[in-house]
Amino acid sequence: ASVKHKMHEYLTRDTERFDAEQVRKALAYIEDYWGTLERYQPTDKGTIIGLPKPYLVPSSGNGSGFSYQEIYYWDSYFMVQGLWDTPREPMIKDITDNLLYLMQRFGVIPNSGRMYHTGRSQPPFLTTLISQVYRRTRDRVWLEQAASLAQQEYENVWMGTEHPHWRQVFEGLSRHYDVDVLNDLAEAESGWDMTTRFDRRTLNFIPIDLNSLLYKYEVDLSEFAAELGRPADAEVWQERSEQRQKVVDNYLWDSQKGAYFDFDYSRLELGGVWSLATYSPMWSGMASKRQAAELVKNLQRFDCPGGLSTTAKEPHIEMDVPTQWAYPNGWAPLQLMVIEGLERYGYKAEARRYARKWLATNLNWFAHREEFLEKYNVVEPELPPVQGLYPNQVGFGWTNAVFVCLANKYLDSDET
Repeated sequence: ASVKHKMHEYLTRDTERFDAEQVRKALAYIEDYWGTLERYQPTDKGTIIGLPKPYLVPSSGNGSGFSYQEIYYWDSYFMVQGLWDTPREPMIKDITDNLLYLMQRFGVIPNSGRMYHTGRSQPPFLTTLISQVYRRTRDRVWLEQAASLAQQEYENVWMGTEHPHWRQVFEGLSRHYDVDVLNDLAEAESGWDMTTRFDRRTLNFIPIDLNSLLYKYEVDLSEFAAELGRPADAEVWQERSEQRQKVVDNYLWDSQKGAYFDFDYSRLELGGVWSLATYSPMWSGMASKRQAAELVKNLQRFDCPGGLSTTAKEPHIEMDVPTQWAYPNGWAPLQLMVIEGLERYGYKAEARRYARKWLATNLNWFAHREEFLEKYNVVEPELPPVQGLYPNQVGFGWTNAVFVCLANKYLDSDET
């Protein structure tokens, strides 16, 4: 009770200043913790897929018997964001090369590096990783090979029109899918397992975040083609991105509410759940300045004492499974994408406010528990998050990485 009282007291007072010593301890913990997440398994072992280079796993376990020993697709993207300009920066290219290897070997980047996860993928961030690595290495030979595999992933997996990659289903837009054609497993591919967004009918929905990521693929592939001296190809990719933007605006943008929603193409209607996925077009650059302004007005729906909630409080939807990807939980990757989207459109004050609010939540939990969590209860940050289908995880890779990213950018020199 005393810990709860102290945390509540801290979170309700002015969090404009951070304790530099606590920040230092947290960053030191994270730096040390990377070592517990590193793995190197060059050959197949049981169900674990061998990978040519070292990688990171999301968590090293919490004593529950549930632990990770395999690479994960979108976790990897967010984890490596905490490695830039550190001694572990070379791992970023290693992990990107591992994802490219998986694409080459299986024709898909699996949900994880397990044989039984090759029937689905996860939110696609490959071209963003390639772009980031190329900006550092300027290795054109590597870029050509990487861009070719990313194009294959885009065309064969995300724009596939038949089993086992039947994702493009409506006006050139894509859904999540799984080789077993089951809604819950398609929801696992979305990364949001489980959530109120899709009403346990994921196969019927065109997700706004997935199509925002595919828009970014088209923009990135256009830039890669231009960099490689293929202006005609660059123009084709640019046209594809513009076409996707038009279709998304037509079907997934609600001009009355000033927000994007997932689209139920089986019923030809927008879903009713407000989620942070609505900000993914700001992260990818697909939103217009006018749409971004409307989206910023709606941030109040997600604004909680501990950060941004994954979904808005209303509408309240009862589910027969635990929905960890919903109110009152907040997740590091979503905070980062919203904050980066705000920065992209010039909303720097808002970005700073939400970054520091999230940092305070992470730091307060660390100060009292000496650990970082996979997710947080942003409505009552002194309480544990709502649990999902698997036990709550601690020391979590993407939480650590996002903390590093945001601390580097949004904490002042006297706070670090």
